[in-house]
Amino acid sequence: MLFLLLYQTAPVLMTNPSAPSPSLLKQSGIPAVLGGRTLSAFASQVQAVAVGWQVYALTHSAAALGFVGLAQFLPMVLFIFPAGHAADQHNRQRIVISCQVIEALATAFMAYASFSHHLTSFMIYGLVVIFGICRAFEAPAQQTFLPSLVPPALFPRAAALSSSLFQVACIAGPSLGGLLYGLGAGVCYALCALSFAIAAFCTFSMKLQFPTRAKQPATLGAVFGGIAFLRRKPTMLGAISLDLFAVLLGGATAMLPIFANDILHAGPWGLGLLRAAPGIGALLVAAILARHPLGRHAGLWMFAAVAIFGFATIAFGFSRSIAVSVVMLAILGGADVISVMVRGALVQLGTPDEMRGRVSAVNMLFIGSSNQLGEFESGMLAAAIGPVPAVVLGGIGTLCISGIWMALFPGLRKLDRLENITPDHS
Repeated sequence: MLFLLLYQTAPVLMTNPSAPSPSLLKQSGIPAVLGGRTLSAFASQVQAVAVGWQVYALTHSAAALGFVGLAQFLPMVLFIFPAGHAADQHNRQRIVISCQVIEALATAFMAYASFSHHLTSFMIYGLVVIFGICRAFEAPAQQTFLPSLVPPALFPRAAALSSSLFQVACIAGPSLGGLLYGLGAGVCYALCALSFAIAAFCTFSMKLQFPTRAKQPATLGAVFGGIAFLRRKPTMLGAISLDLFAVLLGGATAMLPIFANDILHAGPWGLGLLRAAPGIGALLVAAILARHPLGRHAGLWMFAAVAIFGFATIAFGFSRSIAVSVVMLAILGGADVISVMVRGALVQLGTPDEMRGRVSAVNMLFIGSSNQLGEFESGMLAAAIGPVPAVVLGGIGTLCISGIWMALFPGLRKLDRLENITPDHS
C-alpha cells in the first residue's frame, strides 16, 4: 500500500511547475534521505496503531493510553538536549543509523514476545521508553540532512516533497496497521522491524560531507545553546511554541482507540482509518501547496491554520459518525501541515549549520514531545471527565492559544515570504 500511494502521489508532485523538479531527485543523497525518513515514519505509524490498540485491549483504560504518551515524553525531556549537542559535534549519519538499528531490534523483540503471548503492558511501556530515547537522538540529527544536501534555492521544494512523503507514510502506516492488527499485533511489529532495518540501510547509503568543527565540551552553555539561540529569535520561538501548545491541548489522536471502540463502534479497521485521516488531509494540502505556495503573509496563514485545527478538534469531539469524524481529522491534518511548513522553513533556513542540531533538538522537544505529553494530558483528562469533554476542551484551548500568540509575537504575525528567510549567525 505504501508503494501504491507513492506511485499515485509522485505525478501530482512532479507534473506542475511549482513541484519538485527531476533535478532535485538527482541531488546526491536525496532519494536515500527521503526513503529512510519515509520508511522510519511508516514503521512508527504502524507501531503506534498496534501499541495503542494492544494496550487498550490489555487494560481497557484511558489512563493506560496516556501512560504510553508519558513513556515517550520523559526520555525526550531527559535526552533531547544532549542529543542536539551530539548532532552538532559528532557524525550525524552514524547517530541516525544506530538509532534505526536499535528500533529494528526492539520491534523484532516485540514481534517475538507478541507471537509467543509474553508481551505485557509493562513490557510495552519499557520498550516505548527505548523508542523515546532513540527518537530523541535520531530526530535532531536526521533533520539536518536535507539542508546539508540541497542548495538553499531548492530547499522549499525538497521540504515540500519530504513533507508529502511523510504524509504518505502517515496514511499508509495507520491504514495497514489497522488491517494487519486483525492478524495479530506481532504481524504489525514484524513489519515495523523490517521497515526500520531498510531505513537504516538507506541512511547508511547516503554520501554526506561533514565540515570539520572545533570540538566543544559538553558544558551547560553548549548543550543548551539551542535555547539561547531561540531566545534571540522571537519569531522562530513564537512559531515553535505556538505549535507546542496547539498540539498539547488538541491531543485528540490519543483518544482514537476509545472513540473507535466505544463511541463510533468501528473496531481496529476504523481505528486505522481514523489514524490515517490526518495524513490524508495533510497530503492533500501539501499537494495544493506544491502547486500554489503560500506566497505572502505566511505568518497569518500559520495562525489561521492553528485556529482551523482547534475548530476541527471540537467538531471531532462532538461527532458520532465515522464519516464526519474522518473528515474532521482530515481537516485537522491539513491545517497542521501549513503550520509545520512555516515552522520548518523558519527553523531550518534561519539557523546556521553549526547550530542546526541543537536548534532542531529544541524544536523536537517542543513539537515532538508535545504529541506524547498531549496524549498523556488527554488520557488523564479523559479518565477524569470523559473522552468527549476532554477533546472538546482541548480544541477550545487551541483557539485561545492562537489568539494569545498573535498578540505576544507580532513578528510572527507579520512574517511574509518564506523564501526570504536566511541563516542568522548573531
